[in-house]
Amino acid sequence: MSVSRFRPSGVLDWTFEIALILKGLDGLLEIVGGAVVLFLSKETLNGWLVALTQHELSEDPNDFLYTHLLDSGQHILATSQTYAALYLLSHGLVKMVLVIAVLRDQLWAYPWMMSFLVLFIGYQTYLFVLSPSWGLGLLTIFDLFVFWLTYREYGRRRGHRPGHPLPAAS
Repeated sequence: MSVSRFRPSGVLDWTFEIALILKGLDGLLEIVGGAVVLFLSKETLNGWLVALTQHELSEDPNDFLYTHLLDSGQHILATSQTYAALYLLSHGLVKMVLVIAVLRDQLWAYPWMMSFLVLFIGYQTYLFVLSPSWGLGLLTIFDLFVFWLTYREYGRRRGHRPGHPLPAAS
């Protein structure tokens, strides 16, 4: 059985493929993170978080990256651990399935990818309004860009007839 695969042909196609791979890697990290959060105690997770950030924060207590990492991690641990784990697992699984399907050039996956991106962008925007952060803002902009690339590629794929070349990438 032959599996078709997305084949980039221009700069935007390559950008799309790289963005998809980054989304897939992010999904994999979310699955791993969700499993860790689900199966380890809050005390263990907090100990890891403090150990991970302690050295850097002892040198620079105002380090932007490490203070945000520590704050975000402790915020997640303060909320429901089960909710955080299930959120990460489901979010990661959805990303992985859709990224793999799009990379395998499954036309059905494009609308699903766009739909979930809209949901993620909406939720991220809600969180950003409540508590603005550079990381969340950049993630939302990246997701908007991935949405646009997915929409563009879906339009090209829908107009494609088997046996005929795809329209040239712009």
